Amino acid sequence: MNLQIGARGLRFYPDYFSREAQMALLAVLSGVLARAPLFTPRMPKSGRPMSVAMSNCGPLGWITDERGYRYQSFHPDTGQPWPDIPDPLLQLWDEVARYPHAPEACLINYYGPNAKMGLHQDRDEADFSAPVVSLSLGDSCLFRVGGGKRRDPTSSFRLNSGDVLVLGGDTRLAFHGVDRIYPGTSTLLADGGRINVTMRRVTRPQAPV
Repeated sequence: MNLQIGARGLRFYPDYFSREAQMALLAVLSGVLARAPLFTPRMPKSGRPMSVAMSNCGPLGWITDERGYRYQSFHPDTGQPWPDIPDPLLQLWDEVARYPHAPEACLINYYGPNAKMGLHQDRDEADFSAPVVSLSLGDSCLFRVGGGKRRDPTSSFRLNSGDVLVLGGDTRLAFHGVDRIYPGTSTLLADGGRINVTMRRVTRPQAPV
């Protein structure tokens, strides 16, 4: 099922993955996190810790610390390259991105019961024609999305385990965030919480020679 909200480029695929498929994805992500453990990101300048934990896979990974927001090719704690993006996630990108090039970064955020994500834009990438593809696993959350300016009106809706969301077109630079987690709404994660996976293209593809 695909619900396209207006013509703005936000595409919502509720229940995209069955329970069985979610468990398979979780097993794959567990393997990624065994090699690239979750770490606590920090806000630029202040160094204040964020409420989410994160990791990455793919050639590049998004991080934030006192030095600012950026992509880099290695884990900030281990110094090791990020693991490859697993095939099931690359398949998801091929199915919903509507973009001809592969993703280069796959950000993995873990939300505990009290974690939030303030309104923000994903704008550290070079090619905004590529969408952001997002997958939810575990507890439900209240997701909020607005326009291209922070003060634009926003809409909120619930994201459940197995849902997929695509921010593309006019919504590629929309402000968005997570207002709250609904603890106990899923039994997928043994310790509760929510995993959000977002795939992005970071660099601009080179033109054919």
